Amino acid sequence: MNANSPLRTRSATIAALLCLGLGLAAAGTPPQVATCSACHGGNGMGNPLANFPPLAGQPAHYLEQQLTAFKAGTRQSSIMQGMAASLSASEAKAIADYYAALPVPPAPEPSPAPTGLGATIALDGLNPGTPKAVPACAACHGAGGLGQGEAFPRIAGLPAGYIERQFSAWKTGTRHETTLHLMRNIADKLDSTQIDAVASYYAALSPNPSVAKAAPSAAKSGSQG
Repeated sequence: MNANSPLRTRSATIAALLCLGLGLAAAGTPPQVATCSACHGGNGMGNPLANFPPLAGQPAHYLEQQLTAFKAGTRQSSIMQGMAASLSASEAKAIADYYAALPVPPAPEPSPAPTGLGATIALDGLNPGTPKAVPACAACHGAGGLGQGEAFPRIAGLPAGYIERQFSAWKTGTRHETTLHLMRNIADKLDSTQIDAVASYYAALSPNPSVAKAAPSAAKSGSQG
C-alpha cells in the first residue's frame, strides 16, 4: 500500500489540476476577447490615439446592444461588423458581461474643470424652448458623463475623435441602433463647432474620478491622526 501511495498521490494531483482547469475554462475569458484587445486594449480601456473607445465598466446591456446592432447593420463599421457577424447571442452576452465587469482605473478630474461651449452643452443644453433645443448631455449620461443605468453609457474619457465620429454616424444614418433615435435628433441640431466642443469636453473628463473624491476625506483622516 505504501508503494502505491506516490502513484495515488500523483493521480489525485492530476485529477485536481484537471478539475481546476475545467473550472477556469468555464469561468474564463471569452475567446473573442483576444481579438477585441488588439484595438480596445488588454485592460479594456481603449486606445485614445487611434480613437478606439474603452469598453471596461460600460453597462453590459449597452455593450450587448451594440454588438447586436453591428451584426444587424443598424450600426455600421467595417471593422466591427466583421467582428460581430459570426457572434451568437450567447457569445455577444458573454463578451458584454466580461467587459462590463472590468475595473476602470481611477484618475482625478482635470483642474481647472473644462469650460466654454462644450461645458455649456454638456451641463445646460442649448436653445431651450425653441425647435432647436438640445437637452443637457448630463440629463441622460449623468453627472460627469459617468453614465446612468444600463441604457446610457459612460462618455467621460472617450476619445474626442471617437465622439465626433459617432455624431457624424447619427447625422448620416449609419448609426441607428434604437427606435427612439434620441442621439440622431440631437446630432441633427448641432453644427461641427458645437460637436467638436462637446467632444473635447467629455474627452477631458475622468472615466473614474473616485481618487479625486476620496482625497479630501483621506486628508482629513490623516490630520486627525
